[in-house]
Amino acid sequence: MGDEDVIRRRLLIDGDGTGDDRRLNVLLKTLIKWCNSTDEKPEESKSTHDRMLAQLAQCEFAVTKSQLGAEMMTAELKSYESLSKILETGIEVAKNNIEKSKSDLAQAKTVRKNRIEYDVLAKVISEQPDRKETLEHLSTLKTDLSSLEATKQQLESKLALRKKQFHVLVTSMHQLQALLDEPDETESICDDVEMKYISNVSA
Repeated sequence: MGDEDVIRRRLLIDGDGTGDDRRLNVLLKTLIKWCNSTDEKPEESKSTHDRMLAQLAQCEFAVTKSQLGAEMMTAELKSYESLSKILETGIEVAKNNIEKSKSDLAQAKTVRKNRIEYDVLAKVISEQPDRKETLEHLSTLKTDLSSLEATKQQLESKLALRKKQFHVLVTSMHQLQALLDEPDETESICDDVEMKYISNVSA
């Protein structure tokens, strides 16, 4: 057995380092001596017996103390393991919350962008005239255009009539001039001119 094994074994036997190993050795030696003693007086034997019981009680107390310490350390270990699991769960929850927060932030940015675009579009639309007013204005313009077209046609008709009348007048003037140049046929030509003028005006 190596030195390290001896030291490890002594530490295991000694418990928490309060001399348990030495106490057991002393108890063992006392027990062997007490068992092998034949000429010891009853008072001394009883005293040795009581001392061994006291040493045994101390050893039992040390064992109980070690057991309680081991149980306490086991309980602490379980508590640490439970706490570790709680921390791991908390870390996972925190990670999920962070991811959710990132997603919510991205969604909020998208909503804000859409809202800004909507506000700009709404402003542009609000600056445009109302559809009803636009249709009414368009209807008014169509009515005015139709009226202007009718007026134009009337003016063109009057202009054409005036052109015809002017043409007849010029023709009549030329014919009258011709009559003046030929006195003998004045009455006949005047009748013809008058008939043509009346027919042209009627047309």
